Amino acid sequence: MKHASKGECMRNGDSFEIIIIGCGIAGASLAYFLTERGAGDVLILEREEQPGYHSTGRSAARLVTLDPVPSMFQLLLASASFLREPPAGFSDSPLLEQPGNFIMFQGPMWDMIKELAPFYEQSGVAIELLSPSQAVNRIPVVSPEHMDGAVFLPNDGHIDVHGLLWSYLRHARQKGADLRCGVEVQEIRVERGQCCGVTTNAGEFRARKVVNAAGAWAGVIGKLAGAANIEFTPKRRTIITFDAPADLDVKGWPHIANYSHRLFFGPESGGLLASPMDEDPTEPCDARPDDLVVAQTIERIEKLVPRLLPRSLKRKWAGLRTYSPDLDLVVGEDPLVRGFYWIAGHGGSGIETSPAVGQFAADLIMEGSTDRIDASVFAPGRFVNR
Repeated sequence: MKHASKGECMRNGDSFEIIIIGCGIAGASLAYFLTERGAGDVLILEREEQPGYHSTGRSAARLVTLDPVPSMFQLLLASASFLREPPAGFSDSPLLEQPGNFIMFQGPMWDMIKELAPFYEQSGVAIELLSPSQAVNRIPVVSPEHMDGAVFLPNDGHIDVHGLLWSYLRHARQKGADLRCGVEVQEIRVERGQCCGVTTNAGEFRARKVVNAAGAWAGVIGKLAGAANIEFTPKRRTIITFDAPADLDVKGWPHIANYSHRLFFGPESGGLLASPMDEDPTEPCDARPDDLVVAQTIERIEKLVPRLLPRSLKRKWAGLRTYSPDLDLVVGEDPLVRGFYWIAGHGGSGIETSPAVGQFAADLIMEGSTDRIDASVFAPGRFVNR
């Protein structure tokens, strides 16, 4: 890959107002909210042959309106209303299945949740605090010895990732956005500190604004532009699926997690899925499950919910969750290269916060500011001169 060109911008090739690099959930949601605001001259470039190939397509995709970080909690609340009641005609089917989320805690984590529960309730989150015995009555396969208590979030649940992603894209394309897959960005064109387009394996494209929504490759794209040097860390997350015990009807179960002992599990296509909530740092890649982590998942199931111990696996896969150095999102215009924008570092929250992030990112790109949230918390400039 080439570094940013400081010479003259391209004089030939297609021209657009805004180019979005990456068509996972971040790029798709941004395209939707940009075109909703009238920015029809938008080009989305996706290196893979289909949108959502990496993190978006490999997520367990839950809405969990529970986060101790105020900025993230605000994004979750704003996104939840969109996911529960999307705009008329946005999707052909509901985006959110709401069997709820059931989360167990032990030790200091449980103390923190109990302390924060009134704040969550005042913020409009439906939350039930359960004792260990109440939790076991609700989900008989769990054990009281591995928790001090649990919470149940009845209005949360499973997001239809496919429906959400393609609804964003369908509406954006109906309003003029152009999606091109199999196109890899090789160079970000910069002239006198102003971003002015990209060079790809499919030719050159001009634009006044370029958005880096490249997921695990966001740091790579940033370096092509000579932008702020933000060291993102992709981390692998592994999921397995298997048959449920014949004597258990798991179809109506909520999504179940033990945050203190690092395991989540829940219904999936007539059976169950589970993850050890692993976060192993890796380079940007087409993630594959590690056999050792798969074995650790099975060991954790045997310890925490032995009744669910699988005899064999149906599937196993892995995806990447990408984090910034301070674990917060990076959204906004780069401090070093004008017209180059970031929407990256979502960690494991990209899908569930995509409505809110897409909206305020569109504000920043179209207007230069937003009144939806304190955008300074997410500004890429926080990593310069640290």
